[in-house]
Amino acid sequence: MAQRTINAAAIEAEVDQIRSLGIDALRTRWRMLFGAVPPKGLTKDMIGRMIAYQIQEEAFGGLDRETVRLLDRLARGEKPNELDRRLKTGTVLVREYNEERHTVTVVPDGFLWRDMTYSSLSIIAQAITGTKWNGPRFFGLRVPNHPQNADAAKELRSQKQKSAKQNHSSVRASDHRGANG
Repeated sequence: MAQRTINAAAIEAEVDQIRSLGIDALRTRWRMLFGAVPPKGLTKDMIGRMIAYQIQEEAFGGLDRETVRLLDRLARGEKPNELDRRLKTGTVLVREYNEERHTVTVVPDGFLWRDMTYSSLSIIAQAITGTKWNGPRFFGLRVPNHPQNADAAKELRSQKQKSAKQNHSSVRASDHRGANG
């Protein structure tokens, strides 16, 4: 099958021309493009944008399946999975914990850590810390100062304080042993 050559400048010029059309011309263009009258509630700006999108989609292609599924879920009122949207295969996450650097790589079927693939970051965070953690929070993927993350920030501060107290106690204990030994 022969590939079609796309003239991006011509598409851009056509989209620019759409912006200059009046409402009647846009409605006529809509009928030619979609084979129907545009819905009554659409403004001139929205009609123009939808025509421009259709022109670009025909020239350059539409949305990929994953994006269409995401938009469908959002339209149904479902919450998007932040990790699905942000972490692409090959992304490397680095976290230092107890003076040890932990590197996790996003792979197609999960997360690679220490030559093993895990299904979630939370499992890895628990393996690193020995306690239950929200994996995305542990690896710094949550947005700070976001209302839903307020509890996470408190938990993180609490963990840091506990860790600091433990480190301080162990230093005093070793200093004490050193003085007597």
